[in-house]
Amino acid sequence: MAAKIKTDQIKTEKKHLIIGAGFIGLGIAQALKAANIAYDQVDKSDRLGGNWYHGVYTTAHIISSRKITQFTDFPMPADYPDFPSAAQMLSYLENFADHYDLPGNIELEREVKLVRPIANNLWSVDFANGEQRIYKGVIMCNGHHWHQRFPKFKGNFDGEIIHSKEYKKPEQLRDKRVLVIGGGNSACDIAAEAGRVGSKSILSLRESVWFLPKAIAGVPFCDLVQWWMPEWFQRMLAYLVIRFTFGTHQSYGLEKPQHQIFTKHPTLNNEVPYYLQHGRIIPKPEVKLLDGKEVEFSDNTKAEIDLIVCATGYYVSYPFLHPSLQRVRGSIVDCYAGSFLDDYKGLYFMGWGQARGGVGSLMSAYAPIFARLLQLQDQIKIPLGLVFRELGQTLPKTHLGDPQKTFLQLKFLRMVFKLLEAKARKLDRQYNHFQNIPLEAPVQDKSLINS
Repeated sequence: MAAKIKTDQIKTEKKHLIIGAGFIGLGIAQALKAANIAYDQVDKSDRLGGNWYHGVYTTAHIISSRKITQFTDFPMPADYPDFPSAAQMLSYLENFADHYDLPGNIELEREVKLVRPIANNLWSVDFANGEQRIYKGVIMCNGHHWHQRFPKFKGNFDGEIIHSKEYKKPEQLRDKRVLVIGGGNSACDIAAEAGRVGSKSILSLRESVWFLPKAIAGVPFCDLVQWWMPEWFQRMLAYLVIRFTFGTHQSYGLEKPQHQIFTKHPTLNNEVPYYLQHGRIIPKPEVKLLDGKEVEFSDNTKAEIDLIVCATGYYVSYPFLHPSLQRVRGSIVDCYAGSFLDDYKGLYFMGWGQARGGVGSLMSAYAPIFARLLQLQDQIKIPLGLVFRELGQTLPKTHLGDPQKTFLQLKFLRMVFKLLEAKARKLDRQYNHFQNIPLEAPVQDKSLINS
């Protein structure tokens, strides 16, 4: 466990605060430390690792390969398989933190309750224990795999209903009639597990999904995608792979998806097609009605069920952020260049999008640039989001990202960074009276400040 820092003896107004010590938070911390940018880091869990510590089931493995999931400058151990387990991922993140001496800046079991702007472009941060600190900026890396999204059911169910985040081990499924709702990677993993240890496994899909194999001829599919491939070429490659491995959806009793691949997060799974063909998983359309232990589907068929697992995703959520600064729109955060606001400086949204591919290689490319952007932000009065907006950046239209496109954009940004700095300083002269608008604490949270 990280040593507690006596922050009451340390001036924090010249520091940034990183919220979250998962994959993204650790990657940002390493980049800030390398750039000699002062920061504190907090996480409300009792151990670092984020979702790989508190959010995944024991049998989980990554869907992207070891090669692209690892941080570029800190490879995973040579004895790790192509698709490491949850335990191996947690160990890797802890070793990464130790290698770069990050735990000394991490405070665990430290929950943030309120973040709001105050005078002089500073940020007030209130903690669950009543403590308040002042920071120059707040970097929000609190993840997007924790605020559970449940479907709305008609009727009543006499069995157990859980979210996939509450699923931890196969014993929860053993000898049960299990209904899994959802077509994502977690849903398919749990449905396959129920196909092995449960008495029945039903997979309910509101709409069909594209199934990609995790590996082709022994090579992880993600490793086949190269930096030079535009998205249309990646899509064509994926369709060819699906055609010659999975085949047609009709062969499995499934409807063909009505969306182009990659317009939704892809499902990489070899087991579900296998168990569908062996009758160990039964496909069904969306749920129509719950009635005791009986579930009726939209095709008017019914099934007796003991356990419903809702693998229906998560909300993007920043519950500690002042209501006037909530910029979440569905699965999208309305910020520029993925992180920055155009009306406030010092607040950064990080890791809310979902890229196809491993997060480590993307963070290795992005985090050092983000550190340079923080240094630039210190030199100008206006928010970096305003700079990106004036340069022609638009608000995002999707939370999904093509990693190859992102790598090319980051490479271009590194090449033109001097031009970006010049543009930022020119704009800064035009808005030389900019100040963040301070916001009072909401009434229900003022007790935190006065306690």
